[in-house]
Amino acid sequence: MSTRALFREDAYLTRCDATVTAIDEQGIHLDRTVFYPLGGGQAGDAGTLTLADGTVVAIADTRKAKFEGATPDDAVHVPAPGQEDALARMKAGDAVKAEIDWSRRHRHMRLHTASHLICAVLPYPVDGCSITSDYARLDLATVEPIERETVEAKLNALIGGAHDVHTEWITDDEMAARPELVRTMSVKPPMGLGRVRLLRIENVDLQPCGGTHVRNTGEIGTLRIAKLEKKSARTRRLVLELV
Repeated sequence: MSTRALFREDAYLTRCDATVTAIDEQGIHLDRTVFYPLGGGQAGDAGTLTLADGTVVAIADTRKAKFEGATPDDAVHVPAPGQEDALARMKAGDAVKAEIDWSRRHRHMRLHTASHLICAVLPYPVDGCSITSDYARLDLATVEPIERETVEAKLNALIGGAHDVHTEWITDDEMAARPELVRTMSVKPPMGLGRVRLLRIENVDLQPCGGTHVRNTGEIGTLRIAKLEKKSARTRRLVLELV
């Protein structure tokens, strides 16, 4: 039931042709997909799977598949409630057209890229994060005070600087030899496939990440810090929203 994760090759792909490999209690498995599964703090994609006869199955979420030998790329598409009739028409071997909710995904991409910029503005370890279509939340391990206006200004300056964003690959062994690249305390680098994807924001940031991102920081748009609070004695929580 191995899945080819097309979103890792091109985050701007919105649809693809695929074949159903299995349907089980987890959801629908495909041989290839443009749907990003929940992971690394980023929410899973929603969208539709359309059969050759026009039957549409609404997908409410995408998760990492759980089975013996599963890799980080193996995804399962979770149908929305009330899809029983449509699901009854679907079986393993069927050809489908998979299409994501692009508006939702693009917001994920913009906010996820912005969270990397925060790592450059505030160089503290990240002790938890959540990327949704409404906000990006980062918990930073620091006791230092954070000035909202200063951070907001620096963040939007990096966005306005129109820095190119692209991915690079290193081997698992190379990743193990460069622990300084890891900024997150709660999320491990996406290892296990023999190589690790790095996200580089030119002249700004470099760190391992398996999520989806925009091609240039200028695409993010204006952001504001919606919330800045003391989560614990050693952690500060910051919530970003698109303006």
